[in-house]
Amino acid sequence: MHNIKDINAILAGIKTLSGNISERNGNELYINVNNTHFALMCRYLHRELVSPVMSLFAVDERSDAGTYAVYCVFEAAGQGKWFIVRTLTEGEPPKVKSISSDIYSALLFERAMKEQFGIMPEGCPDTRMLNLHSEVWPEGNYPLRKDFKLTKDPGKFSKYVFDKIEGEGVFEVPVGPVHAGVIGPGHFRFSVAGEPIINLEARLGFTHRGVEKLFEGKTVFDAVNLSECISGDASFGHSLAYCDAAEKILGLTVPARAAYLRGALLELERMYNHAADIGGIAVDVGFSFPNALASVIKEKILRLNEMISGSRYLKGLNIPGGLKRDITNDSLALIETELSAVMIDFEDLVKMLFSNGVFMDRVERTGILKEDVARDLGVRGVAGRASGIDRDLRKDIISIYKEVGFSSVKEDSGDALARLNVRIGEFRESRRLITEFIKKMPDGEALSSRTAAGSSGFAIGCAEIWRGPALYWLALDKAGIITRCKVTDPSVRNWQGIAFAAPGNIVPDFPLCNKSFNLSYSGNDL
Repeated sequence: MHNIKDINAILAGIKTLSGNISERNGNELYINVNNTHFALMCRYLHRELVSPVMSLFAVDERSDAGTYAVYCVFEAAGQGKWFIVRTLTEGEPPKVKSISSDIYSALLFERAMKEQFGIMPEGCPDTRMLNLHSEVWPEGNYPLRKDFKLTKDPGKFSKYVFDKIEGEGVFEVPVGPVHAGVIGPGHFRFSVAGEPIINLEARLGFTHRGVEKLFEGKTVFDAVNLSECISGDASFGHSLAYCDAAEKILGLTVPARAAYLRGALLELERMYNHAADIGGIAVDVGFSFPNALASVIKEKILRLNEMISGSRYLKGLNIPGGLKRDITNDSLALIETELSAVMIDFEDLVKMLFSNGVFMDRVERTGILKEDVARDLGVRGVAGRASGIDRDLRKDIISIYKEVGFSSVKEDSGDALARLNVRIGEFRESRRLITEFIKKMPDGEALSSRTAAGSSGFAIGCAEIWRGPALYWLALDKAGIITRCKVTDPSVRNWQGIAFAAPGNIVPDFPLCNKSFNLSYSGNDL
């Protein structure tokens, strides 16, 4: 049911819809269509590739094309390819055919495009502001246009209108945006009838930083540090996805040693985050002792990171072409020794959780996200695999994982217990993968000795970070300066999953439901 057709058959179908196909960077198929065929082409690829909208964004191409270009990205899972539909906007103010009425996973991208570029998605069912809050951001200011200058005139502001559920006995419970602890800000508005939640609407964007604008004007090498700051708990994964895009454009071949080292380091990042999440799920049901043990496991891995790389969070390592510094063979041996001890603690943690009946009662059938809903939303990563969606860039796109027999972890029930089980399974698989990468580790340099073959162009980079797929669409001019960088963190789509998982539960169960997803505020509020 969810297998894609033969690629050749899909390419034939693209041509019947007047698509002009060009291949770039080895695995990117760009399909140029006019505005009339844009929605048709996107619907076709969505159906035939069985892919959500992985990213949708605009580029200010007025200096070349006289208008704006809109790009919509789909994944050909198992084929190792990206399909990108491109069209030009029409009219003034600029507009493009909306696809979100048919492909729900496009909705948030269309809202972001409207507020950042002033491009109206015609037929879009929801055009409210997204991250630039309408109460403080004046209308008519579009920050990602090349000629943007914030007007001195305060302009017109508007009030954000939440979806309202009406009926006898229905009332609203607002939570946030300021929360207890050190988590990021988000506003959650519950509609309840008695105790059960009947609707949840999340509003984010309170920590919007203008990241995509900050990339512009930086050199391709200077911007690596910025990619590490997208989401602090995934600094290595984000910089890896960024470097993947840059390496394609620059024509840099990553040495085999660097490729395997990157794989091992990415899995270390996954392990410490999964351990922290497992502990967080325990503490949100009042089971504090497992959380203490999970914190010990996380701390051991963070200290290991520092011993082998100089950074607890694996910062300052990635650079286009490989790694800034090698991880010595002695350090690789240390990884094996330390992780063997970590796994003993981890298995004790799992046993502690699953032998407690009260804990199991709290997580089982709590926060269910059904598979069909998750597919419509475009939910991926841990949350998607817990709802039966067997998609993982390590299996579908990234070649080195095929060499070590990678096996993705999937559950079908879509509840908090399923998301816990996916994390447990991935922790164990990450441990195995690290051992396999170390076994295959060749000698040699960890950084390409070859100078960049080119400097201008555009490409998609990706990595399956611990929450899910991170995508970077990067464009460089002839001087190697970034002209556009579209960042797509997995949290962007997955936040919607919580809104559909919460109804049917009670408000006191929301912290557990939220923690079982554990999404990034900063990764969303770009």
